[in-house]
Amino acid sequence: MNNGTMIEVVNLTKRFAGRTAVSDISFTVGRGEIVGLLGPNGAGKSTTMRILSCFLPATSGTARVAGLDVFRYSQEVRRRIGYMPENNPLHPDMRVREYLKFRARLKGLRRRRSRERVDVVMEQFGLSDVSRRIIGQLSKGYRQRVGLADALVHEPELIILDEPTIGLDPHQIRSVRQLVKGLAGSHTVLISTHILPEAEMTCNRMLIMLEGRILAADTPENLQKLMAGNSQVIAEIAAPPDELRECWSLMPEVEQFNVSPAEGDYQRCALTPRTGHDLRPQIFLLARERGWALRELTRNRHSLEDIYVQVTKPDEEEG
Repeated sequence: MNNGTMIEVVNLTKRFAGRTAVSDISFTVGRGEIVGLLGPNGAGKSTTMRILSCFLPATSGTARVAGLDVFRYSQEVRRRIGYMPENNPLHPDMRVREYLKFRARLKGLRRRRSRERVDVVMEQFGLSDVSRRIIGQLSKGYRQRVGLADALVHEPELIILDEPTIGLDPHQIRSVRQLVKGLAGSHTVLISTHILPEAEMTCNRMLIMLEGRILAADTPENLQKLMAGNSQVIAEIAAPPDELRECWSLMPEVEQFNVSPAEGDYQRCALTPRTGHDLRPQIFLLARERGWALRELTRNRHSLEDIYVQVTKPDEEEG
């Protein structure tokens, strides 16, 4: 067993009648990481999480949690996992504290230990003030906190969260995001989402899924670098527009360009380089040689959305 690895998935496939939900995927998650499973509805995220949580058997392939095979040692694996499914199935007629104690006992904690852990998670997730409230009367944001507290009450090594912010308002999303980020290091977190900024702000690493396959797996920073080669460069230069157009058309590293008026004597030039070229040093030298004033020279940073669209683009659309 590798002490640095929490999840190890090799050639995992899950077929339902007539369709393949997960197709031959492999990935690892290190201890203490927060890893995002990113993809549209139907990409295979929830199926992958259910297999890891021992709720579904796989058709083929292997999955290990903390070195244990999830099919052969499901009871041991379940003790190590805190799982919050997408629709957060709580008991709406129970009070918060009563429910968390009930769940702690179900998960094998003795009476005294369950009381201690319930106190800790209620404090951790800001539930102490609503401990006697009936769950069904709480806001969606508070119900998500109860679900998170439930997932952590037995001190699991791995926390699996399926769409934890779905249906929440922006304030509630921010609150849940901070709670999840606070788990890094002491816990390993696998979180599925189709909300792109969510993954960018929360996760150390992302796995982008589509139609049951993993299309990209890396840190948000490395995915940015991957796309940087064809990032558009914006230059604002005080020069005659015809001369600028002639320069860009003669520069072999420029694939496309657009020149439009900016404030005053300046022209805004949007330049798309051929893959792998950084145009900025050349533009700077050109402006200096010609005596043109240069007031902006930036490379557009790709948003996670650009990367996501790029890697999930169907083949027939690619030019």
